[in-house]
Amino acid sequence: MKRFLALTATTLLATFILVGCGSNSSNPNPGQSQSGNVFVTGEDAPLPSVVGLDLTINSITLNGQSNSPQVISTPTTVDFARLLGLRSPLAFNSVPADTYSSATFVLANPVISWVDMSQNPPVVTPMPGTLPQSPYTLTVNFPTPMVVGSNGLAGLKVEFDIRQSLAVNSGQITGAVNPVIYVKATKASDPDGQVTDLTGGLVSVNTANNSFVMQGPYGRQWTVYVNDSRRFNSGWNMTDLAAPAIVGVQGAFQADGSLMASGVEVITTAESFLSGRVLQVTNNGAGQAQSVTMWVGETGADLVSEVDTVQPNIDISAVSNYEICFLDGPLTGALFNNTSIEVGQRIFIGGSYVNSTFTPQMISLRRQGVYGLFVPGIVTVSNGNAGFFKLLNNGLVGYAAGGPVTVYTGNDTLFFNLSGLSALAGDTTAVPLITRGLLLQDPNSPGNLAFFAGLVAEPPANSN
Repeated sequence: MKRFLALTATTLLATFILVGCGSNSSNPNPGQSQSGNVFVTGEDAPLPSVVGLDLTINSITLNGQSNSPQVISTPTTVDFARLLGLRSPLAFNSVPADTYSSATFVLANPVISWVDMSQNPPVVTPMPGTLPQSPYTLTVNFPTPMVVGSNGLAGLKVEFDIRQSLAVNSGQITGAVNPVIYVKATKASDPDGQVTDLTGGLVSVNTANNSFVMQGPYGRQWTVYVNDSRRFNSGWNMTDLAAPAIVGVQGAFQADGSLMASGVEVITTAESFLSGRVLQVTNNGAGQAQSVTMWVGETGADLVSEVDTVQPNIDISAVSNYEICFLDGPLTGALFNNTSIEVGQRIFIGGSYVNSTFTPQMISLRRQGVYGLFVPGIVTVSNGNAGFFKLLNNGLVGYAAGGPVTVYTGNDTLFFNLSGLSALAGDTTAVPLITRGLLLQDPNSPGNLAFFAGLVAEPPANSN
């Protein structure tokens, strides 16, 4: 059982769609510590057909010159496949001030969910994975040492490389898992130190202190500070917040372990929801979506039995509330509505659950990552990093697009391990790329899909 967010009553375009704005603001009353603090985030480099990879992290131990503290000591199950191009907080701990050169991981219980696109609709099949031994211990060196100073704050970015970790024979996943992990020391203020994907249940609100507490997906509660009402999506502010609600947050860690939000989204005030990838859409004669079949990766607690299952023919014909994560404005409704739900999108369906019946009431389009091969020779640079290129994805997005998908970028798109869109324009090789953003209908090519990217990255070489 995994990835459900418990709730209780106490407890145009390219630039328009960019994600992950940072914030270096501070909590006015940060806690003090005689030792330094370390936050840990997780993300993934994928295999296109894999939509889920659950892996239990039994522990993460930092290896320093004089100390070996654990930053994760309680077994934590993480779906790394969902974190493609996204960063979610995994842990925050106080550690002795020291210079750390590596981290030792103890891993167990891999479960792979892969999509078979030869069937209609595509079918997701879970498969127990096999590690070289269980539990499996792996030590990974940092490219550069992580220095933790007294009362300082350091970050550890953990990226699980699925495409190199899963054994494939004649195009089929065998179930063998030989973990390949990339780690990097980072800072809260760095673009790759920001938290870009934290969704959970609202627990409590402190309006006097401009903060709230939310229950995250890995069993930990996080305090979130908001220093500007404009951080909220339209119609919401601190005084309107009340449990129950599902909220999304992006922002940066502070020295006391809280987060300073660069964006807060009240997704739904319903306790019940399904979230995952669209596998099939059934439309009426007017092209309006009547039902969706989806692979469910996250749920509310009352629907936890639906996690890691394919739910067929979810009736959404009565839904009129369509939203796009962290976006507001007149273009939102035109970009995403009941005529623009597409196979391959990651969506959140909120609603009510009464007498064992789930009734959808709203749908939100969520950010996702797409991995693929750059298509050389098809790059247009219109201004700086604004333009587009083509990406060949052999997974669900490529299946839905029917071939290479157009990726639109803007001047606020973040490029990692690349000097920008112009670098791709001069590239003649099919290099692998990761993009993070939103999958939508292409306004410049009716009938086709496009990806609007807030991030484009060339995957790093692993340091195992």
